[in-house]
This record gives sequence, C-alpha cells and structure tokens, in this order.
Amino acid sequence: MVSNHNNELSEGFKMTELGSIPMEWEVVRATDYCSFDRGTEPGSSSYNRLRKGIPFIRVGNIAAQMQELVYTTSADIKLCAMKDILMTFDGSLGVVTRGFEGAYSSGIRKVTPLNNNLDKNYLYFVLQMNVVREVIEKHAVGVTIKHASKAIPHIKIPLPPLPEQKAIDRVLSTIQKAIEAQDKIIAAARELKKSLMHHLFTYGPVTVAEAEKVPLKETEIGLVPEYWDVVRLGEVIDKPEYGYTASASSEMMGPKFLRITDIQNSGVDWVSVPYCACSPVEEGKYKLQSGDILFARIGATTGKTYLIKDGPPAIFASYLIRVRCKSSLLPDYLGQFTTTDQYWNQINASKGGRLKQGINIPVLKSLLVPFPSLPEQQEIALMLSSVDKKIEAEENRKAALQDLFKTMLHLLMTGKIRVKDLEAKLA
Repeated sequence: MVSNHNNELSEGFKMTELGSIPMEWEVVRATDYCSFDRGTEPGSSSYNRLRKGIPFIRVGNIAAQMQELVYTTSADIKLCAMKDILMTFDGSLGVVTRGFEGAYSSGIRKVTPLNNNLDKNYLYFVLQMNVVREVIEKHAVGVTIKHASKAIPHIKIPLPPLPEQKAIDRVLSTIQKAIEAQDKIIAAARELKKSLMHHLFTYGPVTVAEAEKVPLKETEIGLVPEYWDVVRLGEVIDKPEYGYTASASSEMMGPKFLRITDIQNSGVDWVSVPYCACSPVEEGKYKLQSGDILFARIGATTGKTYLIKDGPPAIFASYLIRVRCKSSLLPDYLGQFTTTDQYWNQINASKGGRLKQGINIPVLKSLLVPFPSLPEQQEIALMLSSVDKKIEAEENRKAALQDLFKTMLHLLMTGKIRVKDLEAKLA
C-alpha cells in the first residue's frame, strides 16, 4: 500500500496507474482483453406490448429491474443470454449487470472476454470497480442524458493470474448469492404483510379460522366487518396543514427542513436533510411532532406518507400536507392504512391518471377510512408493525452484505486481501 507520507510500497507490491497492486498482476486495457458490443435501436414502431417477439432491454429496464419491458419484432437486433455481461453507457452510466435474455439497446454494451486469460465471472466483478466508473463518468458528455461511449478505450483493469481471478470470483459470488437470498427473504416478508393487511382490513384482528365467522358488509372501499364504521378522514383528524415555502440550506441554521424528496422507501435519512432559516413563529406553526403524518401532494410520489416518530427538530416543506389525528384515531393505524389497496385506489381515482394533478386538503379530508374501535386499531397496528420490523431487520442485513461486497471488491481487486490468505484464515 502507498504511504501518504513517503510513497513507500508494501513488500510485494508495485505502483501502477490504478494504484498499488501485487507484483505478479498486470494492468491492461480492457479492449485488449474483451469486446464491448453495442446494441441496436430497432425503433418504437417495432415495439409490441402484447409480449410478442423478443424482449427488448433498454437502459431504463435495467435500472427498474425489467419493469415496463417491451418486445420487438424487428430483425435489426443483437441478442444477449442470461450469463452475458451488460454494461450501460447511456443514462445510468457504468451499471454492470447480467441475468437478462433478449435484445439490448444501443445504450448498452455486451461485454465478452476475447481470450482464455480473462475469466468471464472475474470480468463481471472487476467492471464494478470505482476506478472503472470514474473513467466512464470522466468521458461522459451530454446535459439531460449522459453518453460515455468514448470512455471505452480508456478503461483499464487489474489482471491477476487466471487461478486468482477464479478465486476472487468465488469470494464475491458467495457474497452476491447471500444478497440475492436476502432479497428473497425481503420479498417474502413484503408478500406476508400484503396478505396480512388484506386480512386485517377485511376481517379485523382475528385468526384465519375465525375470519369466516365475522359478518361483513359491502362499503365504497370494499368489505369490512359489519360492526365497523367507515368515516371520512376529515371527521377524525384536526385541520390539515400545507407545508412551509422557503429555500433549503446546507448550513446548520434553524430546524431541519423535511421535503418530499427526503422521504424514501426506507424512511428518512435525517443526516442528509437540509436546514431552513425561519422565525420562531413560523417554526412553531410548522414544527413536526411525534404522531404527525405527512402526505406527498404532488408528482410521482403523490399519496405517499410518512409517520413522524422521532428525529431532530424539523419543519415540513410546501409539497407536503401534515395530518394530526384526533383522539379517536391512532396515527399508527392510519399510517398502516395508507399502505393498503383501499387507500391507494382512492388516491389514484382522485388523480384521474394525471401525474401532475396531485391531491389537496379537500381530497385528503374526503378519503374513506375503515374505523374500528381503538383497541382494534391498536391491535392491527401492532401486528403490522411487527412485520415492518422484520422487513427492516432483513433490509439492514442486506445493506450490511452490500457494504461487505463493496469493501471486498476493492480489497480483492487491489490485492490488499489475497484469497489464499483469506482461505487460510478461514481454514
């Protein structure tokens, strides 16, 4: 390793343009060892959304895990198989993936080894190094959509002897398989919650065996227990409030300023939330407290909610609506209801298919909410919260594995950790 002070190398290492690597390794130009075969653009006229023809993989499909995939009937296509390596050079630059089968677009390159000195699985991992991504980003051009085809001749990679390439692949593949297994666990937990929500908001907090004994009634939002009420949200909440209109600041001045973009699927990363300079009166009016529920009121996230439970002193921005529940409605229960199909069907109907339409306070107050007794609300919220904790724990395990993968990718690809040493320690 290079010293920050005297540039001395660790024994057995040499300095290269990629940094220090083991003496017996090489640094090679990627194009000397593999091909980057560009895809084609058969044209939208050849697309077939009825799933006839060949699946056509675009850059956006890779980022969205193959959602909104179209099919093409064009003969002007290039094909990829499940084990082929795909790399994006338009839009989301430098994304490396595999496991897709079909035709691929011109923003994607199929990367294939040219000789037996480069292991295909090693190539898949080495292309994910930060030094490769940095070269691609350096040569990218364009404003709205970045293009980086000219970066390909500049990509260089470390090349260990073939046995060590295969050994590196074994270690990284093991971690990747663990991440994939974690994905399946998370997906199963999400399906469990979806089924549990349907059961609880249809039959109440009863067992499956008891469910058939629960008398039901048909309402505007579907079947609910006969003894439940269905109320307008406006009847069980205080007056909703639109957020504060102001500019965010990275300087530590005033409270945190929670915006619509700060609310992600995994919650809020309060460290990254900016600040806002405001008067004591404004801070008092817009200050968030535990139990507040924020509703996104415009854009692609319209209807998305976030329940405030803890966090630093914060106010909320103008594209959010704050709701505070009356004593007859538990915030945790309402928060869980806003993840159900019953809720989202109403939100989507209010938008009328218009993304920019959004929602406002009158729309919010008119939403129908199933309204059981407080003990039942609490029981439903607790049952669903336990599943949420399970999902959060599994997502944390996945995040830890992803961090491990990134760390091991760097250490293995620079020789800071040698597989033979790692295997010896494990043995």
